[in-house]
Amino acid sequence: MRTRTREPQTLGSEGTLDRMARILAARNIDPAAAELVDEPEPFSPLDALTAGMPPRYQAAVADHPQVLAWARDVAEAAVAPSRGARRQVATGPSLLMAGVVGAGKTHQAYGAVRRLVQSGVGVRWRATTAADLYADLRPRPGVDSERELAAVSRCPLLIIDDLGAAKASEWVEEVTYRLINRRYNYELPTLITTNLAIKDLRAYLGDRVASRLAQMTTRVEFEPVDRRRHRAAA
Repeated sequence: MRTRTREPQTLGSEGTLDRMARILAARNIDPAAAELVDEPEPFSPLDALTAGMPPRYQAAVADHPQVLAWARDVAEAAVAPSRGARRQVATGPSLLMAGVVGAGKTHQAYGAVRRLVQSGVGVRWRATTAADLYADLRPRPGVDSERELAAVSRCPLLIIDDLGAAKASEWVEEVTYRLINRRYNYELPTLITTNLAIKDLRAYLGDRVASRLAQMTTRVEFEPVDRRRHRAAA
């Protein structure tokens, strides 16, 4: 028996290219259109975070001293779930940012989350306005509102924007109490913005919620300037 031998062919040799051309032709594929496409560069943690933010706040930078101190404290409290794993935000302090409409509270909140990621820790987070939160949690057919409340309550880092902007009711007070009470008990970092004074928050949310907020949060007062209108007039 005679064994037929063939010369080895390297990738890109004439024989290999001819075979590739025949395969593409058999599949009605234009070889000129079958060029290799470079794989996109992988997202950095900051890129991935930014992609999930509203466009207006994707470049937000926290520069308020108390907000920066909060981000530093939360980063220092981050823990690694296993040996060699990236440290993750788990527990930490909370902030209650109060001021007039347009004072920059929401900008600082998103900037604080970006600051955390820039410090090298992992962050699982959610952001919602209080009005949207209540709308999502209202009982309705086909929606497990209890499961949604549990998911929001357990999120390692939560932004609640415009607390006090929704219409007050016994149901709103009850839902807010359940949410804040869990985050209070488990010391989950929460960034809260509001246009209301503390006394007005107490009247809006009740003593139980106001008492927990007073203990779990550091209050940050913003200058009484509507920066949106100030910029528009400039």
